[in-house]
Amino acid sequence: MNGFGVGYKLETLNTVVESLCKDNLVEEAKFVTFKLKECVESNGVTYKWLIYGFCDVGNLIEASKIWNLMVGEGFEPNVEVVETMMEALFKTNKYDEAMKVFQMMRVKRMHDLGLSSYRLVIKWMCKRGKIEQANGMFGEMCQKGIQADNLTLASIIYGLLARGRIREAYRIVEGIKNPDINIYHGLTKGLLRLRKASEATQVFREMIKRGCEPIMHTYIMLLQGHLGKKGRKGHDPLVNFDSIFVGGLIKAGKTVEATKYVERTMKRGMEVPRFDYNKFLHYYSNEEGVMVFEEVGKKLREVGLFDLADMLERYGQKMATRDRRRERAVDP
Repeated sequence: MNGFGVGYKLETLNTVVESLCKDNLVEEAKFVTFKLKECVESNGVTYKWLIYGFCDVGNLIEASKIWNLMVGEGFEPNVEVVETMMEALFKTNKYDEAMKVFQMMRVKRMHDLGLSSYRLVIKWMCKRGKIEQANGMFGEMCQKGIQADNLTLASIIYGLLARGRIREAYRIVEGIKNPDINIYHGLTKGLLRLRKASEATQVFREMIKRGCEPIMHTYIMLLQGHLGKKGRKGHDPLVNFDSIFVGGLIKAGKTVEATKYVERTMKRGMEVPRFDYNKFLHYYSNEEGVMVFEEVGKKLREVGLFDLADMLERYGQKMATRDRRRERAVDP
């Protein structure tokens, strides 16, 4: 750049580093940063993007090195950087290390902790079954005058249900004025953890009744709860996982994907991969899917599987509506 009369600027460097890190080219971003070290001094923003980048690709060793370098040069990591580092540690099963970072914030920078920090910690405490600790964090947050959002409450609800504390979970739900999909998902996930698939489906019906539309993740959770992640045959010899879902794959022309499950019907005890309900639903997210799911719904009702019938029929209806809207949008 200097050769063309354009001087190096910190703002330009940070823009380049940000762009590279967002494209998962963090090694290249690091190379550029250190290559230009003598010409352009990095600042907190530069290091922030490098930490983001290394956390995104799961390289916590390099992220920690950049963190130490940043602190060593007198830059204080902002809350977003701290939370990024904590979440990366949580996701890689380094719970204790993540809590050390949080504890450091509580001791040195308590005033900087806000809703997002507490939400993150409460979420992972609940995931690990540490509901009493999560309740303690929730209390501390409330004492600071921070109002909990539905994402935080959903974590608490799931944590209580996972520990079998059903009444307490429902008491929290009843106190929420405007439950959203996060609350319903917390309830659903917790009930499925307790193997209460029928109750989880009732939550599905209630959310629709209250105007909260299920998303793809809702359907996948419920299907896994009713049929298992690898698919269970069920009691009826004609209307079951194999006839509906494996047969559906074959009908959609996905014979290779269906092969393992077909072989399982002939070889009992054979291990099969996790069934991809997401892909299956996408295959029938069209007008054909409406008719398919209507027909499947009738068969399921005939054998008393009303929960599955309601779910699949609802999915078919909503996907048809979506397809018609798309068609109208492209019509001249």
